[in-house]
Amino acid sequence: MITLGATTWSEHQALIADIRPVKLEEYAAFFPVVEVDTFFYAIPTVQTIENWQTKVPKTFSFVVKANRVMTGHSKEKITLAQLNQTFLAFKTALAPLLATDQLKTVLFQFPPYFTPTKKSINYLRQIRQWLPQIPICLEFRTKAWYRPQTLPSLLKFCTEQSFTLTVADEPTQTEASVPFAPYVTTPELMFWRLHGRNQQGWLKKGPDWRKERTLYCYSKEELLQFKETILAFTSQVKEVCVIFNNNSAGDAAPNALLLKELLGLEFSGLAPKPPTQLKLL
Repeated sequence: MITLGATTWSEHQALIADIRPVKLEEYAAFFPVVEVDTFFYAIPTVQTIENWQTKVPKTFSFVVKANRVMTGHSKEKITLAQLNQTFLAFKTALAPLLATDQLKTVLFQFPPYFTPTKKSINYLRQIRQWLPQIPICLEFRTKAWYRPQTLPSLLKFCTEQSFTLTVADEPTQTEASVPFAPYVTTPELMFWRLHGRNQQGWLKKGPDWRKERTLYCYSKEELLQFKETILAFTSQVKEVCVIFNNNSAGDAAPNALLLKELLGLEFSGLAPKPPTQLKLL
């Protein structure tokens, strides 16, 4: 099975040919999965999650980004008790998605300063103990994890701990990035995140860095290369899930739809598309 989607649902105006925010039920008429970063900034209530579920088909699934406290992005010093409490609150919020089998995976995206040390490995082991039965993807932001002396151990560790190692596509000329490295570490899921290849934007600093970092539109030739790689792995894993994050200029959804066409995919069980609105003359 191959599934395609994008990060968030409100920013893909190309789907509705309008400038207003896209509704979840509108997004779900095109894609069977979405990545949600709401959890990264603040863990939502159970009621919020349940409201999302009323907007989508039962077959729709969510990729949930781990809270920033859980990935070491918090600027405040966090005690072990606070960390434990955050994981408990996070699990509580996931309960509705787990109950309906709508949780695709939890994405732990770590900062560049989370390097392959004994302390980091111990923390990853602790994560698995706190979330023992929950599907987890790891995404790193430093080449150190992919060095020849480290990568084999990382792949072995991920396989043993049932961590899916995220396949990231991003500019690779900086140390705070990772190479495109497709590996299967869990039999259930191979997870891709496509950030674009805007090298200048990736290195951007200042208040507008987020707007330029993912400013990139994949060409048809690049998507055809992805197609061949995806198809090469379909026999090794139950599902390949591809999330487009190159949306600074609204290219994520169109790129995902083009890759869908190139792969010859038809998603079943989508939300109904709203009727076309006719303008009155």
